[in-house]
Amino acid sequence: MGNNIITLDTASPHAPDAKILIIYTGGTFGMGFSKNRILEPYNFKNILDEIPSLKSYNLIIKVYSFDIPIDSSNVSPADWVKLCIILKDHYDEFDGFVILHGTDTMAYTASALSFALNNLMKPVVFTGAQLPISAPRTDARENLLTAIEIAASKNEDGHPLVPEVCVYFNNNLIRGNRAKKVESMHFDAFESENYPILAKSGVVIDYNFPYIKCWKSSDQFTIDKSWETKVGYLKLFPGITNNFVENVLKSDIKGLVLETFGSGNAMTDANFLSMISEVIANGLVIFNVSQCLGGRVIQGKYKTSKGLKDAGVISGKDITSEAAITKLMYLLSKSLGNDILKIQLSQSLKGELTD
Repeated sequence: MGNNIITLDTASPHAPDAKILIIYTGGTFGMGFSKNRILEPYNFKNILDEIPSLKSYNLIIKVYSFDIPIDSSNVSPADWVKLCIILKDHYDEFDGFVILHGTDTMAYTASALSFALNNLMKPVVFTGAQLPISAPRTDARENLLTAIEIAASKNEDGHPLVPEVCVYFNNNLIRGNRAKKVESMHFDAFESENYPILAKSGVVIDYNFPYIKCWKSSDQFTIDKSWETKVGYLKLFPGITNNFVENVLKSDIKGLVLETFGSGNAMTDANFLSMISEVIANGLVIFNVSQCLGGRVIQGKYKTSKGLKDAGVISGKDITSEAAITKLMYLLSKSLGNDILKIQLSQSLKGELTD
């Protein structure tokens, strides 16, 4: 399987309950202190020294490390494709996958993979850490151990309990395309404001089954590799000038996520609305998401959003901005035509919004 895969020495590799592949991309989790107390990429061959309890699992656990670990701030669609290819290449061999990823863009990557993995019926659990694995008070150990348990969990029929892309962090399991990073200094880094958490970890892992994707027999697992990067993101604010908005709208983009006030509201300035109408008539797709962490876009509820609706702006409902931009990149790459594209933007494809 390649030189960058190692097998961990666990309790019973010959009669395992499950086979798990950990994919290490980079990020805080995998940093260790050198002899000079300088943080540098961690050698996962030594992970059992940091987390000896991994030895007690009745699992086959293997680790795939990126040749060059990447800071999540440098993650690009090319890295999403690389992850998809790794999952496709090893999909049949493993029962579940844990992806170690930097927290800054984890919600983007989890959202992207939720769209790009077709007929996924196995757990893909993203996790990471706010402190390096070598730090005394690190959250890396608990996050990794529980993520592995979730990825390995099955029901009485032998089917995975959580057959979808998700994020596990600080005791909470969140649907991947509903996750948002909300904290940089505390361990509770991720929240899901508009969708219930999938599980809560305590003495036991309490699964919220009504909100977890159900396992079902499906067609062959496939991946998508194309992403349209000619997209933009515009956050409205009091005092934003029409000249600035025009420069964004008329730049070389095919789609725009427009982050509006409250339940999807924007200025009623005639020139602003005229610009919006013009670029939409010329083929630009605009996707309306709220600046609020919770709630949803309801275009037309107030006069301040009726103009956007009349212009042809698509409501993002309760989608996160991370899921909105990755969904736009995903659908634009398919050359669907604007009518079909707009329908699919407004519908739930992978549980990313509430219809």
